[in-house]
Amino acid sequence: MNKKLRVGLLGGTGLVGQRFATLLDNHPYFEVTCIAASPRSAGQKYSDAVKGRWKLDIPMPEYIKDFIVKDIYDIDEISKEVDFVFCAVNMDKSEIKKIEENYAKHEIPVVSNNSAHRFTEDVPVIIPEINPEHLDIIPKQKERLGTKKGFIVAKPNCSIQSYVPAISALLEFKPTKILVCTYQAISGSGKTFEQFPEIVDNTIPYIPGEEQKSEDEPLKVWGHIEGNKIVSKKDPLITSQCIRVAVSDGHLAATFVSFENKPTKEQIVEKLKNYKGKPQLLNLPTAPEQFITYFEDEFRPQPKLDRNIEKGMGISIGRLREDTLFDYKFVGLSHNALRGAAGGAVLTAELLYKEGYLY
Repeated sequence: MNKKLRVGLLGGTGLVGQRFATLLDNHPYFEVTCIAASPRSAGQKYSDAVKGRWKLDIPMPEYIKDFIVKDIYDIDEISKEVDFVFCAVNMDKSEIKKIEENYAKHEIPVVSNNSAHRFTEDVPVIIPEINPEHLDIIPKQKERLGTKKGFIVAKPNCSIQSYVPAISALLEFKPTKILVCTYQAISGSGKTFEQFPEIVDNTIPYIPGEEQKSEDEPLKVWGHIEGNKIVSKKDPLITSQCIRVAVSDGHLAATFVSFENKPTKEQIVEKLKNYKGKPQLLNLPTAPEQFITYFEDEFRPQPKLDRNIEKGMGISIGRLREDTLFDYKFVGLSHNALRGAAGGAVLTAELLYKEGYLY
């Protein structure tokens, strides 16, 4: 299929929506044709709706400035203008759940950046390099929804992408327990330093809801399809702490892991460096050429130096060494707003496009 698909951005005025707008500028598969947000932004030009609230350090794309923002609840009208939507709305979870399902029932596929449907049993939670086979559940989801084309696919929490790719590369060694402490950038809360002055010279030791996501979502990503649902993996056991730090972008994860079949350090490094997935095999536009970059330098990875590796879509791993309580420990890093949010969703949509789910 050579014709570009028409895309709607739900929640297009927020931080993640702004990322979507920049990533989709001149995209080879997709063309933004609709921006929707809450009723208070509806009817305004996009440039006016985000005036004083453009949060990125790159300019607003010219193509989007004169879009008239639509009311996110005007599904009948929006469905005439789009082939699928990205959802990045900032609302109560139960409300998001209803909105996404309503779009799907209007035969509009939804690629969601939200957590609302991550534990709906027939909604796949996709990291494209790790579990693309979970897309096979979509026909079962369509049966439940009563749709021919509409469905929902979610991307996982941004913080787990700092360590889950590395563990995924090592699953053959059967990890049994994981301890992870994430040090999460302020953009993960949708804020800049100007909007979050209390973080300056500070660390906040609690991010509501993050620890449960960090412990549960990897197990769904590593799970399997059984009938009409995705069954989460029962192991490894994961425990976590999630901390907000004074960094603009980039989530760091200090990870400790034990295995049933302990590999050598050399085996781990080889697996990390050579790990590839379907996005690399299909040469998808947003896919990093090198999914996981391993650093020998003890002082890497660092958010300031390494978050933009592979245009923000690569994962960085360093400080791999044996541990006294676990088998190994390492530090992982991902760009939370790119790989972890909008970029990960765009990559998922590219995979859906190539696999024929969007048309």
